[in-house]
Amino acid sequence: MLIPYQMRAPSKRSVTTASILVVLLVAVAWTFNRVLPRARGFEGAPASTKQTAGGRPQESAADRGVNSTAKLIDSDNDGIPDTAELRTFQNRDNFRRWFTAISEIQFYQLSDQWNAEQRDCAGLVRFAMREALRHHDRIWFQKMGPGYETVAPDVAGFDLDQNPLGEKIFRTDFGSFQESDLRNGRFSEFADGRSLKNFNSVFVSRDRREAQPGDLMFFYQPWVQKYPYHVMIVLGPPHVAPNGAQDWVVYHTGSSPVDKGTVKKVQLAVLDRHPDPRWRPVESNKNFLGFYRLKILQ
Repeated sequence: MLIPYQMRAPSKRSVTTASILVVLLVAVAWTFNRVLPRARGFEGAPASTKQTAGGRPQESAADRGVNSTAKLIDSDNDGIPDTAELRTFQNRDNFRRWFTAISEIQFYQLSDQWNAEQRDCAGLVRFAMREALRHHDRIWFQKMGPGYETVAPDVAGFDLDQNPLGEKIFRTDFGSFQESDLRNGRFSEFADGRSLKNFNSVFVSRDRREAQPGDLMFFYQPWVQKYPYHVMIVLGPPHVAPNGAQDWVVYHTGSSPVDKGTVKKVQLAVLDRHPDPRWRPVESNKNFLGFYRLKILQ
């Protein structure tokens, strides 16, 4: 006669396996209960988020972009935030083409967009630099006046109309970039020759063979008490009326109460024979400071 099957006491291995399963189930349930409210936060407010009177989640400072400047870094400690520097060869090349073309055209026809009260040597740099960083659409060409044509794609690495600096793209003091610089006047729409040299560009060489189109050339003339620094823009080969020469520069002579000054376009070879040796761009001239490169191109 068959004997009914009798239930045996569970073995130690069975007890251990069951215990492990229970622990795993409890851990999964605990994790699910903690993660679920956070996951729901993508559709509704997390428990820790304050709500408005209408029940909607209240925007945090980060959501409103209040702390967006925290993302601005100055990895090379040159005082200019990385976001304002042109990081690719193509963007730098596009800027150089627009910058030199706009400054050169002022020799042939002054643009009405260039404020008459800011027409001096540093003013030409500021004007050409800002206009080179704009979007060059049909409206831009209409505003600038005759003589302009597309010389390169727009500079994609920096948008003058939408950036943390606005049009205050010129640094006015020494030091690496700090978030507070955007509020304490260390960036401005204005920069004279001294500020362009000391805070917005870096020394390249006194040897013209090291200069590139778009670089700046500085002189220091201490007898001019108010603005002793004079700056010229290196064109290299010109956009207008090329003659095969590669050493063209353009500059504004400066203004005074009795003389508005004028824009000049000349070859370095001609300046080498300037009647006043203090204006000759040669290494033996102590008043010639050399060639500098804008920090946004570094």
